Amino acid sequence: MEKLMMTPGPTEVSDRVRRAMSAPIVNPDLDDQFFLFYKALTEKVQNLLQTKNQVLIINGEGILGLEAACASLIEKGDRVLCLSNGIFGEGFADFVRLYGGEVVIFNEDYKIPFSLDSLRDFLAKDSAFKLATIVHCETPSGLVNPIETLCPVLKEFGIITVVDAVSSIGGYVIKPDEWGIDVLLGGSQKCLSAPPGLSFMSISDQAWRVMESRKQPVVGYYANLTLWKHWFANKYFPYTQPVSDLYGFNAAVDIVLEEGIEQFALRHKAIAEKVRRTLKTAGFEIFPDEKAASNTVTAFVIPDGIDDGQFRKYLWEKCGVMIAGSWGQLAGRVWRIGHMGENCREEKVYRTFVAMDKALREFGYKTHRTLASIYAELG
Repeated sequence: MEKLMMTPGPTEVSDRVRRAMSAPIVNPDLDDQFFLFYKALTEKVQNLLQTKNQVLIINGEGILGLEAACASLIEKGDRVLCLSNGIFGEGFADFVRLYGGEVVIFNEDYKIPFSLDSLRDFLAKDSAFKLATIVHCETPSGLVNPIETLCPVLKEFGIITVVDAVSSIGGYVIKPDEWGIDVLLGGSQKCLSAPPGLSFMSISDQAWRVMESRKQPVVGYYANLTLWKHWFANKYFPYTQPVSDLYGFNAAVDIVLEEGIEQFALRHKAIAEKVRRTLKTAGFEIFPDEKAASNTVTAFVIPDGIDDGQFRKYLWEKCGVMIAGSWGQLAGRVWRIGHMGENCREEKVYRTFVAMDKALREFGYKTHRTLASIYAELG
């Protein structure tokens, strides 16, 4: 049985990406052509992100990018505002504390995106922050925050903005320069559908100035972004680069650029809306509110009486399709379908719903119509 992984990252990986990863290995520390390849790849990612800011691609899963931003920007005693309405928003606060920052949490319910007015009101009372962290798409809940309006407000108050867009880059057209995003963070295994193992980011001139004017040295080495500032001029990588992963990532970025950034994002939006219409028609409750739901992942409430772990185990082992549960306060409460990157294909979503219909019947849950038939009817 051919299996299908419909999780919100890692996603399915195309044959083209796998072929690119099989190219012969070079020595990235000594081969001048590899420095040129890496530079060209960063320029492609600049195009993808629609930014003039410097782009880095570093060797480590997306979480490394989040930690590196905090490690490189935060000095002991810095006040940092963490906007938190999900698990990854909470996680940013842990990184801030790890590097000596003073955390102030701006909370919201897991089902509700941050509003412009509430943030502005908060900052009117207290805006003495060096930087603010925010998550664009909270993957565990499928919620999207309006960074296009929130980040400009933070910049009005002179605050450096750090945005986790790991699971949204590609599924949305994001404009870091226009929206005032100083550090925009992404990961290889989400919408771009390369294997896990790489973080990428754009870094504004202001963020670089803050890093370079530190009074205290960066704690640690691997997460120290200042080591990368002049990598090309010096023909020096801080550590040996993962050649095969970068070859695969290069192919994955090419796939997006060839389709077109706007068209790629529109396809994600269209399929996301169709997935949610299907689930709602069948009687499932979308989590969070639909207006805040992501183009890249749909979370929906598990019906009463169905064991989360047993259902997903059956779906994977007997039906050949993997979907995700969640964790934290959402553990056992929602299922998640990742319709991002290579998973954002009509035939793969349809196959997912066929498998789910079979599993739901096995677990005694009846819908008035099958998910697959509803999805097919929506065209």
